[in-house]
Amino acid sequence: MKALLLVALTATLAVPAAAQTPADSAAPRPLTVYGFVDGYYGYDFTGRSQTRPAFLYAHHRANEFALNNAVLGARYDDGRVRGALGLHAGTYVEANYANEPAALRPVYEAYAGFRPFAKAWLDVGIFPSHLGFESALSKDNWTLTRSIMAENSPYYEAGARLSYEASPKLTVTGLVLNGWQNLRDTNRAKALGTQLQWKPTAKLLVNSSTFYGNEQPRDSTRRRRFFHDFYLSYAATDRLSLAAVFDVGAQQRPASQRGADTWHAGAALLRYQLTDKWAAAARYEYYRARRGVIIRSISPAPADADFNLGGASLNLDYAPTAHVLVRVEGRALRSRQAPFRTDADRPTTRYANVTSSVALSF
Repeated sequence: MKALLLVALTATLAVPAAAQTPADSAAPRPLTVYGFVDGYYGYDFTGRSQTRPAFLYAHHRANEFALNNAVLGARYDDGRVRGALGLHAGTYVEANYANEPAALRPVYEAYAGFRPFAKAWLDVGIFPSHLGFESALSKDNWTLTRSIMAENSPYYEAGARLSYEASPKLTVTGLVLNGWQNLRDTNRAKALGTQLQWKPTAKLLVNSSTFYGNEQPRDSTRRRRFFHDFYLSYAATDRLSLAAVFDVGAQQRPASQRGADTWHAGAALLRYQLTDKWAAAARYEYYRARRGVIIRSISPAPADADFNLGGASLNLDYAPTAHVLVRVEGRALRSRQAPFRTDADRPTTRYANVTSSVALSF
């Protein structure tokens, strides 16, 4: 990471000062360097385990100080070509990239793109997922921890994407991917994705994203998966913002069984800017998966049992400067299947935690 930062800074500073005019200095530079560090401490009331439930990937360590995600990268965009290279490390990477090749786990993003025609971009490589309301970087999310629906849908993807600005209010994107959050393809089939982002006013954003593909390791065991993510966010006032998110998916059962297993999830969020430096947010969420499809981490219940989970969280933010964000969040979850464990290693239907974080970004 130090080498990447040194190269980026050298390239940025290499432009002779004498060659710059006042107009040039006002223009944005094509090469930018960015960074993010998220240190946290989480306390679980349900038990003293150092690992949170298996379906949580961000801030998943408990009862210890830890680094969730540290990202350092550079991006280039001169209006005709663009690209990015970012590296990351932390407990988020440890949990969420466990099934990826070791050589690729440190890669946060790495893609190259160009304009094939006006108002369009074609990018190839590794980039953030087109699915979901929440980002892998906690500073971009209304709440510190991520919703169950977000934790169990892709946060990154590898492939090619073509985006087109149909109008100043509508952007259309099509994607060909290696699969459902796969950096390396698991079979010979490719997945397809779409995204529509419509912003009819400066206060309202509406998003519709889809995924379609086969996620089994061999084509002979093909089980197609379809997923749709919908969300809208609305700035009701200068201080109050609202958002609603709804996901629905279906996956074919094995060839010996008919039909498909389905799941759906939803969340409602409210964020209020108390002062210039203080903000508060609340979230209600639920997740329903027939036979535990996709989520699967419902031990000690049978692997094919239905998964039903609901909960709420309350978040308080303090931003002493534009580059620092201090956050505290309380969260409570409840499930019918008792997927949580107490200190005595007994299953329980209830779970609660508090998570605190200090994040630096530039």
